[in-house]
Amino acid sequence: MRAIFSVLLLLAATSACSDAPSTVPEKIPTVKTALIGAAQGGNSLIAVGSVAARRELQLGFTTAGQIAALTVNEGDRVTKGQLLAALDMDQVAAGVDAAVAEERRARADYQRTSTLKEKGWVTQTRLDNARAALDAASANVRARRFAADTARIYAPSDGLILARLAEPREVVAAGSPVVVLAEQSGGFVLRAPLSDRQSVDIALGAPALVRLDAAPDRPLAGKVIEIGGQSDRATGAFQVEISLPNAPGLRSGLVGRVTIETQGTSNASQAARLLLPSGALFSARAGEGFVFVIDKGNHARLRPVQLAETRDDGIYVLSGLAQGDRVATSGLEQLRDGMMVRPVGGAQ
Repeated sequence: MRAIFSVLLLLAATSACSDAPSTVPEKIPTVKTALIGAAQGGNSLIAVGSVAARRELQLGFTTAGQIAALTVNEGDRVTKGQLLAALDMDQVAAGVDAAVAEERRARADYQRTSTLKEKGWVTQTRLDNARAALDAASANVRARRFAADTARIYAPSDGLILARLAEPREVVAAGSPVVVLAEQSGGFVLRAPLSDRQSVDIALGAPALVRLDAAPDRPLAGKVIEIGGQSDRATGAFQVEISLPNAPGLRSGLVGRVTIETQGTSNASQAARLLLPSGALFSARAGEGFVFVIDKGNHARLRPVQLAETRDDGIYVLSGLAQGDRVATSGLEQLRDGMMVRPVGGAQ
């Protein structure tokens, strides 16, 4: 009996021990950190854009008709005065003949009515109507003859054919573009979108350096020649144009990265001198994001930040950080606000 009682006491003690709360300490994660410092080159900004001819002309006919010939293809280089396209002249000539015939009829009617008016057999209103009909017929003849003169498209200058928008025997409407010509005399530009903060910090004539993805080892020096007067309704971006020198191999559509010198007077320029490593940012959206700042007690503190521009070496911040702050750059998915961490790297 005494042995059974001892076993029951032992089982009770074991059960009590199993109900006691666990005292195993939570594992402290190790995270890499970086020190926030002042960014170099704070008086410039970087944007990505594409090369385009500065003057692109959409050429078409002034009258509707069927295309009889289209002598160029995309990528062809043309010279001033070269024939590019022509309408079926039979149809155009028929329109001129019809207009001339109508003018002769209206002129004869006016002369007959004028004679009758002198004899007092018709009213002045009848004569005025006949004169108006003659004027309308004469104007139609001039329009038809102009259409005949412009039934052929000639290159207005030396250039490059960027697009061929129609084919022979196709019927086109008046004014519809048939070919797109990039004028050689206008040169090439890089068009790049800028945010509103960036657009107010640059000026016309600001120096710029362009590096094309297709030739990154051959930078091109240019300058700002145009800044969009209003933002794009879809993206909110302002388009800027950078002039490019006449360099071999330039073509519309090439992608490039441009560095533009800024005036350094806007709030964005003044505040964007703090550089945040891109690996420290998460949940970025619409110019805002979050980071974990490691305090002196090695606790991770969640902090929102406002962002300026993204560069190759990191992200410029407008607010939310101060020089000397230490931020986590690894293991962000396992961190929580206030969590103790074991920092590696950065300031201690």
